[in-house]
Amino acid sequence: MKTRSAKRRPRLSLCVQYALAASNLPSRTQVRKWARAALEHDAEITVRIVGQAEARALNRNFRGKDYASNVLTFVFRDTVPYAGDLALCAPIVKRQARSQAKTVTGHYAHLVVHGVLHLQGYDHERVSEARAMEQRETVILAKLGFPDPYA
Repeated sequence: MKTRSAKRRPRLSLCVQYALAASNLPSRTQVRKWARAALEHDAEITVRIVGQAEARALNRNFRGKDYASNVLTFVFRDTVPYAGDLALCAPIVKRQARSQAKTVTGHYAHLVVHGVLHLQGYDHERVSEARAMEQRETVILAKLGFPDPYA
């Protein structure tokens, strides 16, 4: 009788960069835990936590939108092993968490999961894609101990 071999856990090469000093920033350990939870395939990821000016410049220069966004995902390789960068704007994350009555940590976790899913091909351009992505995010965040970010 053959036994099923355990599925190999995806490999993660992760670099976390802090472009500013601020309170309530997630630790490298937290970012790794959240990224790993969303990882379905091997990946090389850099997560950079930035200020509003850098987030705005990135969004303007690479997406043609002249405003800072909470999270930006830049895909460099869209096949396994996936490769890309996530840029998280600390002031926006903090402001959104407060206005949405969420913890800052929970909101960072959600945005890291969201960005890692984008890196692996998930999208939310169409309603059906958005539902699938939001459902996946909700399941991952629940396993991490966070409430449904869309509730």
